[in-house]
Amino acid sequence: MITNEDAGIKDEGDGGAGFLAGCPGRLTGRLLASAGRLLVAVMVVVGLVLGLLPVAFVVATSRLLGQVPAAVSGGPGAETALFTSLVVAAGILGAQQVLIPVQHLLGELAAYRVDGVEQRRLMAAALDAPVAVLEGDGPQGDLRVAAQELEFGVQSPGQAVAGTLALVARYTQLAGFVVLIGVGFSWWAAAGTVGVVAAFRYGQVHGLRQYAQVRAELSASERRIDYLRRLSIEPAAGPELRVFGLAGWCAGLLAEAYTAWLGPLWAARRRVYLWPFVGYSLVGVVALVAVLATFGASSVDERPVATFVLVVQAVLGALRLAEHYPEADLQTAVGLRAARAVDRFAAQVGPRTSEKASPIESPEREIRFEDVSFRYPGRDRPVIDHLDLILPAGRCTAVVGVNGAGKTTLVKLLTRLYEPDSGTIRVDGTDIAAHPAAGWRRRVAVIFQDFARFEVSAADNIGFGAVGALHDRAGIAAAAVDAGADQVLERLPGGPDVPLARHLAGGTSLSGGQWQRIALARALFAMRHGSSVLVLDEPTAALDVRAEARFFEEFRQVTAGATTVLISHRFSTVRHADQIVVLGGGRVVEQGDHQQLLAADGQYAAMFRAQAHRFTEPQETV
Repeated sequence: MITNEDAGIKDEGDGGAGFLAGCPGRLTGRLLASAGRLLVAVMVVVGLVLGLLPVAFVVATSRLLGQVPAAVSGGPGAETALFTSLVVAAGILGAQQVLIPVQHLLGELAAYRVDGVEQRRLMAAALDAPVAVLEGDGPQGDLRVAAQELEFGVQSPGQAVAGTLALVARYTQLAGFVVLIGVGFSWWAAAGTVGVVAAFRYGQVHGLRQYAQVRAELSASERRIDYLRRLSIEPAAGPELRVFGLAGWCAGLLAEAYTAWLGPLWAARRRVYLWPFVGYSLVGVVALVAVLATFGASSVDERPVATFVLVVQAVLGALRLAEHYPEADLQTAVGLRAARAVDRFAAQVGPRTSEKASPIESPEREIRFEDVSFRYPGRDRPVIDHLDLILPAGRCTAVVGVNGAGKTTLVKLLTRLYEPDSGTIRVDGTDIAAHPAAGWRRRVAVIFQDFARFEVSAADNIGFGAVGALHDRAGIAAAAVDAGADQVLERLPGGPDVPLARHLAGGTSLSGGQWQRIALARALFAMRHGSSVLVLDEPTAALDVRAEARFFEEFRQVTAGATTVLISHRFSTVRHADQIVVLGGGRVVEQGDHQQLLAADGQYAAMFRAQAHRFTEPQETV
């Protein structure tokens, strides 16, 4: 897991470990700015008033009780004074009840604003992140934490901001009670009361932060629980869980994962709350008894009733402030965790690429890989190892090789989803790394083996090949015809605008072969709107042999003149390519056209004969 220091992020003062939880630091200050200065100022004023009102209520009720003997004895004007004090106390209580929901509403508004800003930051970083970042364990953990907290908004950065501002009322109230104790009795008693409150508040805040740290350290266990839960309830694995009788196995794994996760949490909770709070309670009880006993002994004949009631109420009110603050403590302890996760994730992604980046010119001569090497994080051996390869412009290059030879990795490097560890990829002599990745990607139309199946309409699934041209319905229809997907669209109930997801209202589902034709149409639509390099990774894997042969006859016509990279295990497909490249160990081991490679009688010829033999050997009859 990458720490804040690793990402260059510091959290000094962000809700420190002292009892003043949520005290603004650098991170909290930035989040407060996201809420808006005017809103923050209003919330501070409301907090100050809410903090002073309970103190004023204690003063008013103490005065009220002090006036009771005079009113009972029938002194002149005593009843009027008593009634006035009663009205004042009731007014203070009423004002407090009015401001509490106002504070809550303002806090929700601040939380929505802050979470909206953080959500946009996270989304921008996630959409701009290289695939290598998204696949890393540390970034995955940060992304999960941030997305989950921002989605539910219970312990989010916005709630942390609202909780921090809510502390203004709490600590203003504490300060007011301390002043009443000091003025009405003794400043030493006031200091002792503050010490008891500080000890309990330290235990609450420090304990929550330790607990939150344990939760953060167990993020991998939480991800495993999420995976097993999704496996149990989502439809993808449903058939096999039932057919193979894996329901019990899955439930057992989920129970084990929960136990492995909860065990350390329970231990941490006992460690940070049980025995420390036994000590805090003993100290608090001794201090409270000492303060009240001393005050009671000195007040029998020396102080009026109003002062006695005032000090007792102030002491009890201050001690109530030693408790857990439901509007602030958990939010400030955990809410900033998501904001730090957003910062760490954004720091690893780096500055966002400009969406207006100028595209590199289409290749006129070649795309050249020069001594390119690449190794996935956590692996010892490179997948691409000092690769030298030329892809001629305007021609079709097929890439073949055994599993793990680096074919799909080659595509990901070409599309700049990964960057080479060493070496250069050039287009007509220009290093593509010298330009923003977004500019180069606009020249590339690619369909991966595991292509995206968007839960939108069929037309939009095709139009996403050039999202800025979604209005080009004629072009979408033409791309569907070129990919052989027009019949798929015609058979859809409701036509091309029906959602391709059965769980959506009016939606439907497609077979694997139908989806593959939609994905091919998406790439061809991109070609109609500026893409000049077409990359197809196993484009016909879900098609039968006849459909595949028919598709490639049509494919050669609609992609004539395009720079095409074709990856396929089917040699009946690749044999028609202008150039065939055989990868092995991350390097080019053979290169040429179909006839040349057969004549060379090397690896390609051996693989071709082995595949052809499977289709031509007699089948045993039963």
